[in-house]
Amino acid sequence: IFDFQELELLMCGLPEIDMTNWMEHTEYSGEYDREGPNHEVCIWFWEVVGEYDHELRARLLQFVTGTSGVPAKGFSSLQGNDGNVRKFTVHGVTLDTCVYPRSHTCFNRIDLPLYEQREELEEKLKIAITMAATGFDIE
Repeated sequence: IFDFQELELLMCGLPEIDMTNWMEHTEYSGEYDREGPNHEVCIWFWEVVGEYDHELRARLLQFVTGTSGVPAKGFSSLQGNDGNVRKFTVHGVTLDTCVYPRSHTCFNRIDLPLYEQREELEEKLKIAITMAATGFDIE
């Protein structure tokens, strides 16, 4: 038996995700607003995602946007649930707010805590994107 996310990947196949395009068309907010992609946690995030295989990258995209598909014109034309362009957003939150990353699919946003170690980010992100597929939410 497959969950809806696995079924999408089976029916549509694994997308070819251009990491450079993804990174170029990502916005940063919250605790990452000032430093953006230069914040240490954001650097770790992209390193970890860059090490993922196609399936885990697709699952991350599903986790944050609700679909594993990349728009034909790339991440610059990623749309929110209202049909308007809403860029992929990495939103920094304190560990007091949440311990695991969480997503807001309507806004293509991931709330990424201010982890103190890369290993912690790697572990918590993988748990979040794989557990979300089962419908289990961690708070």
